[in-house]
Amino acid sequence: MSNPTIFLAAGEQSGDLHGAELARELRRRLPGARLYGLGGSRMASAGVELLADLDRLAVLGFAEVIRHVPDLAGLRRQVRRFLIERDVDLLVPIDYPGFNLPLARFAHGKGIRVLYYIAPQVWAWHESRARKLGNHTDLVCVVLPFEADLLRQWGVHTIFVGHPLLDSSSPSSTPRDPAHPRLSLFPGSRLQEVRRLLPVFLEAGRHLARRLPGLEVQVARSPDLPPGVYGELGEARLLDAATALGSADAAITKSGTITLQLALAGVPMVVGYRVNSLTYAIASRLITVDDIALVNLVAGRRVVPELVQDEATPDALAASTLPLLDEHDPARARQITALKQVVERLGTPGAAGRVADECVRLISAGGPA
Repeated sequence: MSNPTIFLAAGEQSGDLHGAELARELRRRLPGARLYGLGGSRMASAGVELLADLDRLAVLGFAEVIRHVPDLAGLRRQVRRFLIERDVDLLVPIDYPGFNLPLARFAHGKGIRVLYYIAPQVWAWHESRARKLGNHTDLVCVVLPFEADLLRQWGVHTIFVGHPLLDSSSPSSTPRDPAHPRLSLFPGSRLQEVRRLLPVFLEAGRHLARRLPGLEVQVARSPDLPPGVYGELGEARLLDAATALGSADAAITKSGTITLQLALAGVPMVVGYRVNSLTYAIASRLITVDDIALVNLVAGRRVVPELVQDEATPDALAASTLPLLDEHDPARARQITALKQVVERLGTPGAAGRVADECVRLISAGGPA
């Protein structure tokens, strides 16, 4: 099939980035393909015609989703109609399980082939969710090395494709100045995250600045959020995320993909995270893993500190970060060494190309790989 119709569904910044890379690889292999989807500016620039952008999808947690149920339900109906009316050949959900798992179930039930790229973290929740993933997909392309074996034992047809971050250009690094270390704060790419985490991160930065008079505090800005969202930063500077990453000596960050980006850049970090109290109460009863930071999950042990919910206080974040800003402190050296080991486990570059190859196989007469 030389001119298939493919629908890519991403719901947040990292999915938009990886969806854009996949779209470009699909164009190389299938120049006549019609690409539609949900995503952001990167996917649009890569030639994906968007039904909706990230503004309608970027909601957090159980409690936040409740407030957005009517809009999300309407969007889900819109996408379902589109899949049928446009005779879509392949659905590619990209992470974002709250929206994409039901969409995969619907599409698979209608005979549309489904390749799930960047598996939802069902291994952190319950085996039943993993089995559902297997029942509603033709193939799952995982980007974390331990996921393939876990999902296969639950009956999911899966392959490890390597992590797509390995294909991203590394941010240019700024030479270190021991007299003026730089602390970068990464409060997230979604409005709710920034509002909840940034005040705590900034206060931790102020605590550290009082201990280290030459410290420069930098706040990473999401490209899809206006500067006004970040409010009054005091002595801290608002920078684009790539600059904040490339110039950091240490970081205080939310959990998620950013922890792997920091690992790739060799930046030691402390992870802090807070969600709505109802969301946390529900999640703490369901999640079956001890760590939330991807770097710790890939390492198989806690190599970076995690401070979650009530533990994520300015004092605690500052205390855990202080040794990471001292180039002579053994804690900094140990973490940098451990982060290198994490990077080695992420596979080899070319993830988007490998996923595109699997897409071509699925929409060909040969079916799944």
